[in-house]
Amino acid sequence: MRTVLHVRVISPADRTDEVLRIALDCPGAVNTVKFPGAACSPPGDVVEFSLAREAANAVLDELRDLGLKDSGGITVEQIDLSISTAAERAEEAAPGDPEDAVVWDELAARVTADTRLSWSYLAFLALATQIAAIGVLLDQPILIVGAMVLGPEFGPVAAFCFGILRRQRTLLGTAVRTLVVGFAAAIAVTAACAGVSRLLGWITPEMLDSRPMTEFIVHPDRWSFIVALLAGIAGILSLTAGKSSSLVGVFISVTTVPAAGNIAVAVPLAHWAEVSASLKQLGVNLAGMVIAGILTLLLQHVLWARFGLRITPVSRAGRQ
Repeated sequence: MRTVLHVRVISPADRTDEVLRIALDCPGAVNTVKFPGAACSPPGDVVEFSLAREAANAVLDELRDLGLKDSGGITVEQIDLSISTAAERAEEAAPGDPEDAVVWDELAARVTADTRLSWSYLAFLALATQIAAIGVLLDQPILIVGAMVLGPEFGPVAAFCFGILRRQRTLLGTAVRTLVVGFAAAIAVTAACAGVSRLLGWITPEMLDSRPMTEFIVHPDRWSFIVALLAGIAGILSLTAGKSSSLVGVFISVTTVPAAGNIAVAVPLAHWAEVSASLKQLGVNLAGMVIAGILTLLLQHVLWARFGLRITPVSRAGRQ
């Protein structure tokens, strides 16, 4: 069992030889197949091959330099099982372990998708903030943890870090807008619900006076920042390694959503000191994750630039 990528390239006929050269010269690419004239829209040839994750960046960079994004197409899919001795040799020829390989185009596609300001994003963040608000009022850590898991805010945080690394202003702007608008909308909706609840007599200001189980939300300190740093590192590593299950641990490590929930109930209950403390907690956690995320991506970029696979011609006899 090998974790490899399947690459399908649609190429104009006059570029197909170059595509084949890239695939055949890379020791991490095997099982290359050519289908002359198989593509209809856009018209051209189709070239397919299996590719070790560790070799993906070099190959995709060369394919992009051929202008295939505009004149053809490049599709990459994850293959969980490949029964092939050639694929095993290709993986062994590529440096490092596939679990540690960072495919930058794959990461770019993921963070771009996760940072869109969609209705589902706003709904999840608003629901998470309301659950956190109820957890604050009832002093229930279980509800706080549930709100943390539900919150989708790490996607824009990761996109912001990636945008800084790649100097993509559009992605940076989108990430900031998604975070600001998302939290503002979630706090506004939750505050409105809390205001109605106070008018109905369901909640009172005294409910925020003594909360021994959840008062950590309004007491940011050095440990809050350290935990945010660690969570930011873990979050980026889970994205680059494709281990989405590890993100759950990130979500329940930082108190961004609980801080937003506390703000939302503190405003209608006139606990202004808690509003400022929660804003500080929110800022500390976001800052810690951003700093750690940028440094983690930068370190991975430097390491892959130094030790990553570069395409060098190999004899076809050695690729049997």
